[in-house]
Amino acid sequence: MTGTTLSRYHALFETVRARSRSKDRLKGADQLVAWGALRLRQRRSRIDMLIRWADRVDAMAPEIRAMPDRALDAAVEEVRGFFVRQRASHDQLLRAVAVVREVASRETGEEAYPVQVAGALALLHGRIAEMVTGEGKTLTGSLAAPILAWRYRHVHVFTVNDYLAARDAESRGGIYRRCGLSSGAIVQEQSPEERARIYASSIVHGTPKQITADYLRDQIRMGRIESAWTGWHRLGSGGPMVPGLQACLVDEADAVLIDEGVTPLIIARSRQEDELAEAYRVARRLADDLIESTHYSIDRQRKRCRLKPAGSALLATKFDELGGAVWSTPRRGEELVTQALTATHCYIRGQQYEVVDGRVVIVDEYTGRFLPDRSWEHGLHQSVEAKEDVEITADRETLARMSFQRFFRSYQFLCGMTGTIAEAAGEMERIYGRPVTVIPTNKPIIRTEEPMRIFRSADAKWAAVVETIRAEHERGRPVLVGTRSVEASQLLSDRLNVLGLTHGVLNAHHHEEEAELIAGAGKPGAITVATNMAGRGTDIKLTPESREAGGLFVILTEIHSARRIDRQFIGRSGRQGDPGGAQIFVSLDDELIRHQCPRLGRWLAARARFDELTGSRLAAGVFRVAQTKSQARDRRGRASVLRQDDWIDRYMPAV
Repeated sequence: MTGTTLSRYHALFETVRARSRSKDRLKGADQLVAWGALRLRQRRSRIDMLIRWADRVDAMAPEIRAMPDRALDAAVEEVRGFFVRQRASHDQLLRAVAVVREVASRETGEEAYPVQVAGALALLHGRIAEMVTGEGKTLTGSLAAPILAWRYRHVHVFTVNDYLAARDAESRGGIYRRCGLSSGAIVQEQSPEERARIYASSIVHGTPKQITADYLRDQIRMGRIESAWTGWHRLGSGGPMVPGLQACLVDEADAVLIDEGVTPLIIARSRQEDELAEAYRVARRLADDLIESTHYSIDRQRKRCRLKPAGSALLATKFDELGGAVWSTPRRGEELVTQALTATHCYIRGQQYEVVDGRVVIVDEYTGRFLPDRSWEHGLHQSVEAKEDVEITADRETLARMSFQRFFRSYQFLCGMTGTIAEAAGEMERIYGRPVTVIPTNKPIIRTEEPMRIFRSADAKWAAVVETIRAEHERGRPVLVGTRSVEASQLLSDRLNVLGLTHGVLNAHHHEEEAELIAGAGKPGAITVATNMAGRGTDIKLTPESREAGGLFVILTEIHSARRIDRQFIGRSGRQGDPGGAQIFVSLDDELIRHQCPRLGRWLAARARFDELTGSRLAAGVFRVAQTKSQARDRRGRASVLRQDDWIDRYMPAV
């Protein structure tokens, strides 16, 4: 075999091996034993040990810093050889971290602090490192990624969006090249040829959606192939695009491994035409004739509607009048009408989706970004299109499906880092077998967090938010305002325009201006209104004048379904010892209360004598309960997706 042929065969071998890697979830006593074994294996990499090792790495710095470039390159080759030959000892690992640390310093001008070195060591020991927002996770990851690439040949570095993947691949490229490694980023616009070339690199940056989709397409092409030799004869030189799943480093691990785990990734193809296009429009008109409570009920928490007997009876008479193949089967007709009701009441424009250039485009709930390449299944997307009176796209046929949880558990080695994971430590251990380590900050956090302000109505809340923005702006502080939806960001923008307050808006409609808006968000008196797009991977640089004015002031206009997301957004302020402040504004009209504690919220609103309920322990307790219920619901959703994967593995292994 030639070198190229051998590499393609190796890619096929690694892909088959990843497919056959065990994905069974342990239960009961087996899970308890595995948990105990995990604890024993990780005893040597506790935080106190990691800090001690980081100090040893730091002690090597004077010697390595004194090396001329040629000597440093020789040191890189020396430590690289230890890992390529799979013979690296613990002392050699520490030496490798010290060498890569110096490489990073010379290539980027950034020298890692000892706590960042401790974070890199946690990653190299297969842990999920919680590093407070602003503590330099990008640099920490770039210390670990080259060593993982030496050890496992290929490393996938995951993050939450294409912008961050491309940014990190470019900014870290100098480090990787000096370590003798190639790198690249997988983004939406690339052709299959470009992707194949990048996947052949040692270190590949990308999002879970992009890389998982490419991996699934490989599985579709490979079919039931169970050995690399069989695949070689069947596929020839056209092997898989993704050369197996050896090692991965997950940035923003809670978003990727926890939040994204709720929705499975599905590869589907559009049928030639959708014969039901007119049926979706008819179902929409039929749904308009039904009355809530009388004919159907709505479960907004689970985003579904259910027909009542009276609704079914009314629809039966209308189906008889309509005739035709679709409506002659009552069950199918009721499914279409139920989806139309769900689209009307549970999927709201400006929250779950937007209409862009005559197309319904899903908005990611966790990042606030458009997902133009995704659609809802089981006819829901077509029902939303009928609701918005736009062209109805063809329904899709599912070819393959996989949850992100199952995908990441297929890697030989998994590690990650994020600013907010401690609350989900138990789930990380149960699902991925990865312990969580909280890394201390380099400097004390001096951000001040004001008490949460609670209001009876949304109008009262927005009035208080605008007044606080105006006051902080007049003090010369930069202000970052977080909203949960595109709709809310536009509403707040309109209110600020009425007062003549100049501001920037960062949401899915204005994503092209993201870099420009973030660059100016730390200037004195700057006002930036943003969805969760500004919640992760965003580094707002303060000017000296902004620091003197008190630093960045972050306002959250609604709490999220998980406390981790609130902490992420608030963490934009007070980074690396900078001054800053934060405050949360909520109302009893907020979505979280309406979906999780509707009766309690209405009772409290009716009982309140004033517009503001700040200081009420009962009101604060309602929000804590609502958030706890929401987090529990999401955990059940992720567990359900895992059960579906287990069922598919057992009964439909070719899917």
